[in-house]
Amino acid sequence: MHAFKSYLTPARAAGSESNKSTRQSKPTPSTPQHRQQSSGNTLPMPSNATQSSEKPGPYRSQSTRTSARQSTVSLALTAGMRDKHASSIIDLRADVTVHGMYQEQLRKGYASAWNLGEGIVLKKGRNDFVCAPPQMQTVPYGFFDMVGQLNVSCAMTVNTPVIQSIIQGLLNSREPKDSVALEGGLQLQVLPRMTDLPRCQKHQYAAFVLDPPLLVVWDDDPNKIFARPESIEQMIISMIWKTDDGEEDDEPKNEKAIDVNIEELSPAALEEALRAEVRPVRLTSSMIVALALGLSIACLGLGYRNLALQSTIDGDYTRWALVAVTPATIFISLFFFLTISTIIFQLFGPISGVNANAKNYSGKPPRRLSPSAGELPHVTIQMPVYKEGLNSVIKPTVLSLKAAISTYEMQGGTANILVNDDGMQLIDEDEAQARREFYEEHNMGWTARPGHNPNAKNSGEEPFIRRGRFKKASNMNYALMTSNKVEEKLLEIQRGSKWGQESEDQVYAQALTQVLEESEGRTWADGNIRIGDYILLIDSDTRVPRDCLLDAVSEMEASPEIAILQYTSGVMNVSDSFFEKAVTWFTHMIYSAITFAVANGDISPFVGHNAVLRWSALQDAASYFDEEDGYEKFWSESHVSEDFDMALRLQTAGYTIRYGAYTGDGFKEGVSLTVYDELARWEKYAYGSNELIFHPLRFWITRGPFTPLFKRFLFSKIAFYRKITILAYVGTYYAIGASWLLTLFNYFYTGWFWNQLDKYYLDSFATYFSIIIVFPLVGNFALAILRYRLGQKSLLAACKLSLFSPLHLRMPT
Repeated sequence: MHAFKSYLTPARAAGSESNKSTRQSKPTPSTPQHRQQSSGNTLPMPSNATQSSEKPGPYRSQSTRTSARQSTVSLALTAGMRDKHASSIIDLRADVTVHGMYQEQLRKGYASAWNLGEGIVLKKGRNDFVCAPPQMQTVPYGFFDMVGQLNVSCAMTVNTPVIQSIIQGLLNSREPKDSVALEGGLQLQVLPRMTDLPRCQKHQYAAFVLDPPLLVVWDDDPNKIFARPESIEQMIISMIWKTDDGEEDDEPKNEKAIDVNIEELSPAALEEALRAEVRPVRLTSSMIVALALGLSIACLGLGYRNLALQSTIDGDYTRWALVAVTPATIFISLFFFLTISTIIFQLFGPISGVNANAKNYSGKPPRRLSPSAGELPHVTIQMPVYKEGLNSVIKPTVLSLKAAISTYEMQGGTANILVNDDGMQLIDEDEAQARREFYEEHNMGWTARPGHNPNAKNSGEEPFIRRGRFKKASNMNYALMTSNKVEEKLLEIQRGSKWGQESEDQVYAQALTQVLEESEGRTWADGNIRIGDYILLIDSDTRVPRDCLLDAVSEMEASPEIAILQYTSGVMNVSDSFFEKAVTWFTHMIYSAITFAVANGDISPFVGHNAVLRWSALQDAASYFDEEDGYEKFWSESHVSEDFDMALRLQTAGYTIRYGAYTGDGFKEGVSLTVYDELARWEKYAYGSNELIFHPLRFWITRGPFTPLFKRFLFSKIAFYRKITILAYVGTYYAIGASWLLTLFNYFYTGWFWNQLDKYYLDSFATYFSIIIVFPLVGNFALAILRYRLGQKSLLAACKLSLFSPLHLRMPT
């Protein structure tokens, strides 16, 4: 029996016993092109009848625009002539390219000129392919037809003696095999027939076909297609030699090769091994916080001493009113003292924890799950986008994601990309169509919601509100809501013993079509939008390591109490500007400080991207029902810092967050290119931190100053010293925001009442001098020493990074 999994939690999937312990099956790449329409409210069982090729969603209404174009026939004829000429040039270029590649294929011995089933296929445009030799198109259900359904940029057959010997071994095997082992713990899929190619794991970029006996490879870039069979043959031969000799190769690895950790264990062996692995709760951070609190109390005590001495001398006790500002003083100065104590520990304290594992920190990769004992968890990569450039921003990110998915699929796992496109219904139709074609070509699922139109009743349209200040949270909520609606319809399906992948694809297509129809055209979606066991949340300008998903799911599976696994990030530079380099330095400094703090026992942050989330934890502890919109949500739409809010809610519910540093700079993020972008970013952080703690002033009388979430945080089971570090971080924004106001006040106060200043009062210059000493000077020196002690850089190289320290004076710390 082929079973399929619903990723709704058991409470949401009650009553569907057949789906509780089964694994999700993904729609095939060809599914969006073959949606079967259903007019009823229930999903019919799939049949072998021919399916409609009509697209659901926003595409269907486009054909009704024909009448509007009839008045421009003469202009269309002229434009048509130009389009025909341009099309002929494209056809000629494609023919020349594919025949040139075919000649290279013959020269390398990858194909036989006499075999019409072997050759190369190149994509010219949507549903438009060209091949060499041209006679390949005449072969029914052959390579050309299957590549068209697979919908890739370039595909090629490979028929060499090495490939033939491997396939012959597969055919002679007593038990049928669905994969071939490669070097580094990777596996390459095996397909029984060429007609199975459209339903293969597309991100593996290659497949052995038994009938006809061939290796099929494909790539998003035709210029890289010939490197794939060479790499595959090399990995197979290396695997064979290592198996025979039983020795490891001491040669250095190719820089372009996939760097994988091949230490794998089955789930039972993993559970047994983890019993021996002790993840201690490090308490160094509690000592750092204790020292910071001691310094803060000592400084306050010195101030109180001055108040007592002066009151004793002149008998005036009114100055003791200054004690009322003590809570505010501690709040905004706590991070300053915390930095001093951290500097001491960076210079002289223990550092072994940075390269080790702890309860909420991973300095080295986990033991990996093995696919031989069962299916690996399914990962959904969620990427919210807006109006970013398709080719300049989105495409490079997608190519990075596909490389990671390719590695994970070859390790035995499955993954899909879900784009939450908030700009699809706002941009020009040509740009929107380009995005749809791009998503379809790269086998990506996507959702899009209507634009913000709260006053639509006045114009006769149905209103729609994109809630939130920056609307990222509501965008993700809308996508998750659409996915859950599809999942609910799939739970109604009774799956028999002969249920297969094609049947699952059909009912999924019908479920998605019904959800889109029920939204009355407001929701646009296509592709695989189902949510897996885990969600890798990224931004549109992110790069991920080629081999990160297996480590992530192995760590999450071994620690069910972990709700979020936050990875450290490097910086992806796109220019040579001084400001971008300066922000890069600042970002590296922040992540280095976070790594040191969490490795010593501090609480792990959640920065809203480059993190793996447990989908069941979000459904269990973070979900809430929105009465206004009428559906369940997960991300807070009333907070700017939805990531901070999510972290607090999960931790107060008993889950924990872990920080992964073993990837180094593998995850990369974009940084601000201008000072205005950086200012807007920090304003967003400050606004978000403020609204998490305080109600707006107009609600203080009726609701009180503090939010329920902040009260729940204060009385939660989170360790006291970790609460202190969170409060110290939040206090920095108030210190920055109050600095100009206090400086202006100090200017007039010291000028007008210079001879009446109380000794408890500390002027702005003294504060500024202290900040200069601690942050840009001693702080950067301590960071350089820390990097030297960890062996990350030489002492001279680490000190050179402090050349951007003057910028530190102008940036929030």
